[in-house]
Parts: sequence; structure tokens; C-alpha cells
Amino acid sequence: YMKYGSFIPLSETDVVEHLKKHGNSDHSKWGLNIKAEVSRYRSGLASAPIAGFKVMHNKHNLSLEDLSTLEEQNWLNDQIINMYGELIMEATGHKVHFFNSFFHKQLVAKGYDGCERWTKKVDLFSKWLLLIPIHLEIHWSLVTVTMATKTISYYDSQGIVFRHTTDNIMKYLQSEAKEKEQTESLGYYVSLSLCLSVCLSVCQYCRRLSVKQPLLFSQEDMPRIRKRIYKELCDCRFDA
Repeated sequence: YMKYGSFIPLSETDVVEHLKKHGNSDHSKWGLNIKAEVSRYRSGLASAPIAGFKVMHNKHNLSLEDLSTLEEQNWLNDQIINMYGELIMEATGHKVHFFNSFFHKQLVAKGYDGCERWTKKVDLFSKWLLLIPIHLEIHWSLVTVTMATKTISYYDSQGIVFRHTTDNIMKYLQSEAKEKEQTESLGYYVSLSLCLSVCLSVCQYCRRLSVKQPLLFSQEDMPRIRKRIYKELCDCRFDA
């Protein structure tokens, strides 16, 4: 509770593992109903969060309010998504570039000139994958760019392709290629949209795609995934 600021990411299994690791005796002999104890503490402490709890990593700063968006079916906020993107880049040795969730809004509002500084010190064309989260007011989508094949892919839980979104990304990359004198990188094409049968978790898809893992998870896995993401953010690193 002290480590994570709340009981949101903790399960009965976590408590049992902690008791096994730190307990001085066999907890099974205590006659404790672990599930009931967890529920009792969770209820009692829900109204008493740890004051001033913060997670700070590089330029990111997460409050307990930010982390609480990972609870149950809440929508993840920008702070959560952006720090998780930072962890993805670090875990891949910066071979993957994650764009801040505000990037696309800026691109739509001000065009390439308004976003040029975002990659002033970044060589996008040396990356193998670009990850661009898109906030569509009512849900999140994801655009990826596989640089080797120059493929722009659109991932959306509702199976909708907003062609103007992929066009914006294509034009941005063409402008970036001209600016960085990467003329061989001017041509891109858009792949078919992947229609997902589950509610899209941008963080989970970004992580899986960044390490070339199959997208094998379902809606039933999301409570466990949310808890794992919460812990990873607090630990400032991915679980093995």
C-alpha cells in the first residue's frame, strides 16, 4: 500500500506472496481469510489515500489521481499514456519512438511547422517503429509506422479508419524527411485497419508491438493488465 499509494494494483496473490517472502511463519496456520482481509483494508483505506503520493520519472510526474484512471473501466489519461510511452522507449533502447499524446492534436491545429521542434533531436528514420496515440474524444486509437516497410497502420477498437488521421501522419513524415534530407523516405502507404474485438488498451498494444509480440489478449485479461501497468509505472520499469 505504501509502495503503490493505494490498493488498486494489489490482489490477494500479491498479499500471499508478500507474506511468504517477509513472514516469519507459515501464514496458512494463522487462520486468516486473505481475501476478506484485503477487502477490509481496501474499503478502509479507500477514503484515506496516501497524501502527496507521486511517481516521478524523467519529466513525468504522476499523482494518485492519475494512477486511479487505471482502476476498473476508467479511461486512461494522457499522463499515464505518456509516461508508459517513455518506459517503452527505454525498454527498447530507443529503437522505438513514442509520440506524446498531444502530438497529433498539435499537428492538426498547426501543421508540420507547429510540430517540427518535437523531433529536433530525434532521428525518426533510425527507428524501426513509431507509436502515435490518437485521442478521439470518446476513446483512444493508435497509429503505428513501421519504418523499414514504410507502412502506416491504424488500430481502433471500433474498426473505424479516420483516413484524414493517417493522411496527416503521412504528410508529417514526408515533411520530416525533406527537413532531415531523407529523400528516400518520402513514400509511405497505409495498411488496412485492424478491427479489434476488445476495448483498446493503448498501453498494452504499444508494449506488445514494440517488442514484436502477438496481440494475444482479450477483454477478460484487462483487469490483470491494468494492475500490471500500474505497478510498472510506480516501479519505473517493465516487469520481466
